Amino acid sequence: MSDLSSPNWFTEQCDSTGSAFSLRIKKKVVEKQSPFQKIEIYETTDFGHLMVIDGCTMVTTRENFLYHEMMSHPALFTHPNPKNVVIIGGGDCGTLREVLKHDSVESVHQIDIDELVTQMALKYFPELCESNSDPRAHVMFDDGIKFMREAEAESLDIVIVDSTDPIGPGEGLFNHAFYTSCLNALRPGGILVQQSESPILHQKLMKEMRDAMLDVGFDAVQTIPFPQPIYPSGFWSCTLARKQGQFGEFRVEDAQAFADKADYYNASIHQAGMQLPNFLKKVL
Repeated sequence: MSDLSSPNWFTEQCDSTGSAFSLRIKKKVVEKQSPFQKIEIYETTDFGHLMVIDGCTMVTTRENFLYHEMMSHPALFTHPNPKNVVIIGGGDCGTLREVLKHDSVESVHQIDIDELVTQMALKYFPELCESNSDPRAHVMFDDGIKFMREAEAESLDIVIVDSTDPIGPGEGLFNHAFYTSCLNALRPGGILVQQSESPILHQKLMKEMRDAMLDVGFDAVQTIPFPQPIYPSGFWSCTLARKQGQFGEFRVEDAQAFADKADYYNASIHQAGMQLPNFLKKVL
């Protein structure tokens, strides 16, 4: 049996949930400290490159498509005609790449507070950054909370909060004030998307997020679970909040035609994801 504490393994240990996740590594490639967080890159034996931020696994070459596709396509295919999109966080640029696969999108502003994350992604995950030069893309390094607070009223169709956990730089993205800013910036029918942690381990946070979104005036919320092997429990989620109207309908024919552009997402995955597992219905 391998010794997971040896230098041949990277292990993210989650004491609060009594769990851990390990990847076998060949070597640590680089470690840098930004003004906001420590970022490490490892070369793994089976998952390509691994990015770690403040000790937490963030993205690998092998499986990142699961998260990036589910953070973007369900919302974009639910909206009837998404043109103007903002991504808060998302410094690895994978979600940006997915959003720009939609021909209806006219502009995407990505605002991440830490430029070092994008610099690391450009070097070690170039495939995630392949759309950064798209003329519709506006990659910015600034305070996303401030950006949304100052955004023009009813100017956006989709806001995607592709953030780290609600600690450190990501803490201010999980509260009533931020959700109010997003609500004001969205057009009628607009959709807010936020990563909402593990449906197994973080049910209290998930319920608090959904309640806060409804409290500030969103009409409906919808949580979508999906697999995410390198995050705690291997089961993750995003939560959608709609400014006006309900969830349920989506552009199914467009989603079907999109199938060749995605590795995980398709129309059937979309429909299945909109059905909450029974255990979540009981707690949300």
